[in-house]
Amino acid sequence: MVHTGGCDALSRLVHNRWIDALLAGNALAVHDIESAILGTSLGVRTSDGRLEQHGHRNHMRAINAIYHAGGIAEAVNSGRLTTGVMYECVKANVPFVLAGSLRDDGPMPETITDMNRAQDAYAAQLEGAGVVLCLSSMLHSIAVGNMLPAWVKIVCVDINPAVPTKVSDRGTGQVLGVVTDVGLFLELLQKKLDSQ
Repeated sequence: MVHTGGCDALSRLVHNRWIDALLAGNALAVHDIESAILGTSLGVRTSDGRLEQHGHRNHMRAINAIYHAGGIAEAVNSGRLTTGVMYECVKANVPFVLAGSLRDDGPMPETITDMNRAQDAYAAQLEGAGVVLCLSSMLHSIAVGNMLPAWVKIVCVDINPAVPTKVSDRGTGQVLGVVTDVGLFLELLQKKLDSQ
């Protein structure tokens, strides 16, 4: 999401109240906040795609900034975090659930590392959902697809054509797969919805 430039559009979708809840992994928050605070994503400048000197450490700097603030909401309220998806979630009071994994850096203080608790938190936010967008995360897309009843519409967007196929093959027959760059998809979706 962050690496493809999708955060600006997703931020606007949250800001304009098109998103009711955000379910993600630790990485979305880390890279979104790295981009917001330091202007890089995994050490690559988001403005021009060039490597930042010592930028490979920036994701850890972002995590540490959030820990020093006391959490994501506290970073927003203190003025340390002023842009990005996580910022917009806090400002718009959009609930978010960050599910952790073994490979997570940090993780962020809000990341739920107990998979049973994370699954329960996902399920609570999915209650009553009508449409779910699964964006560029195969594992989270499969997990969410498996949690939803067949009448909930799912749009799975990924640059890898295997991802929508795998989501569908694992019992989520109602999925609509869109094989494209998630940043481009979000930009076009945001423009379309804001023109309504």
